Amino acid sequence: MKHIKRMTASLCLPLGAILCLSGCTTMAPKYTQPAAPVPAAWPGGAAYKEVAAESGKPVADIPWREYFIDEQLRTLIALALENNRDLRVAALNIERFQALYQIRRSDLFPKVDASAAGTFQRIPETLSSSGRAMTVEQYNAGLGVSSYELDLFGRVRSLKDQALEQYLATEQARRVVQISLVSQVAAGYLTLAADRERLKLAKETLASQQDSYQLIGRRYEAGVSSLLDSLQARTSVDTARVDIARYTALVAQDENALTLLVGSQIPAELLPEALSETLTAVKDVPPGLPSDVLLRRPDILQAEGQLKGANANIGAARAAFFPKITLVSSVGFGSDELAGLFKPGSFAWSFAPRISLPIFDGGSNRANLKVAEVDRDIMVARYEQTIQGAFREVADALAQRGTIDEQLAAQQSLTDAAAERYLLSQARFEKGVDSHLNVLDSQRSLYGAQQGLISTRLSRLTTMVTLYKVLGGGASPGDNGKSEGK
Repeated sequence: MKHIKRMTASLCLPLGAILCLSGCTTMAPKYTQPAAPVPAAWPGGAAYKEVAAESGKPVADIPWREYFIDEQLRTLIALALENNRDLRVAALNIERFQALYQIRRSDLFPKVDASAAGTFQRIPETLSSSGRAMTVEQYNAGLGVSSYELDLFGRVRSLKDQALEQYLATEQARRVVQISLVSQVAAGYLTLAADRERLKLAKETLASQQDSYQLIGRRYEAGVSSLLDSLQARTSVDTARVDIARYTALVAQDENALTLLVGSQIPAELLPEALSETLTAVKDVPPGLPSDVLLRRPDILQAEGQLKGANANIGAARAAFFPKITLVSSVGFGSDELAGLFKPGSFAWSFAPRISLPIFDGGSNRANLKVAEVDRDIMVARYEQTIQGAFREVADALAQRGTIDEQLAAQQSLTDAAAERYLLSQARFEKGVDSHLNVLDSQRSLYGAQQGLISTRLSRLTTMVTLYKVLGGGASPGDNGKSEGK
């Protein structure tokens, strides 16, 4: 034990000196965040009149459990966050890049190995200096540092910084997947609710139109109504039958899409019955300022992380022009007898520094630096493009949000007027004042207006879901995924 302590102390002294000599800085250019190539305020105009002056807490700070109010929808989102395979792959990617970062980080420190060996060699008498055959034994044990690069110019540290930025960018990529998943589940849930309500409306309309068709059929047989009335009523019945078949298929497809997003079979009690029952499923929030949104969106943070990684890679490319110093050292004990391995006088050490200076490389180092600089410029362009795309997505959603309430009010008024017209035409027909063609026409108009009302309500709710996504979403405590490393 005493010999081992002595050996360890002998190795630690030069290792400490080595680490002190290693550079604490890199040759990477100082990172400066590019200016956002978008206006400082959201667009104004008639489409934005209801939201132009609003400001408040950014959506990124609002947990999704507060944004999505419907309890069934919350449960579905929680199931998706637990079981969805895309999110699971994103979380595993974080672990992978974290491990890669640890590998790069470990290159900053010498790797110490313990070794022990024994060599046995028989020397024939023809080669022996004594003229007699002999057996030579050699034993050694020690600690050593193999091929440690002294990072005087920051090449290893730059590669470590690049790996760290890739790791942090992968965490933001997981957040992108999570926000997209939450919004897709919410949109799928609302679409299923709308299609189920459309199917229910189509079935109710078919029942009403079949009654009308049977009535017209009896009147035609009695000679009171014309063949045209009968054919018109039959057309309305067949149209409703087509819609029933179409919406039945859509409902099944919506359920399949939700099942894929959730990643497991969905209990029937978690599926919505009708859109009219989920009109308050999503919270309406102000968009906040562009600076808040664009600094918090994970896809923009991911693009910036990739830019920082490319910036760090320039430091590694620059360091390649300077000398590379590699150290190999070991301390230990050696003896020609196993019993005398740790006896006084058996202590041994070796120190073998090596320096290599690039003189002629055919321009490869200069080309590698050019590649690193162009990669950085590409990442700047992608970062700016991501910001511009995010600004456009928010602006489009705000334009829809600023006009959807007016659309909904107009569609509701249209539906109410169509319902009154249908009742009036039916009353006039029953009194013999008007023909049944007007009844069928008003019934078709009412059916179309009701379907339009469902579509407009769905559009309003999905617009709010889109706003959640494009404004950066929000996490809730306990969501799957890894937190950012230090």
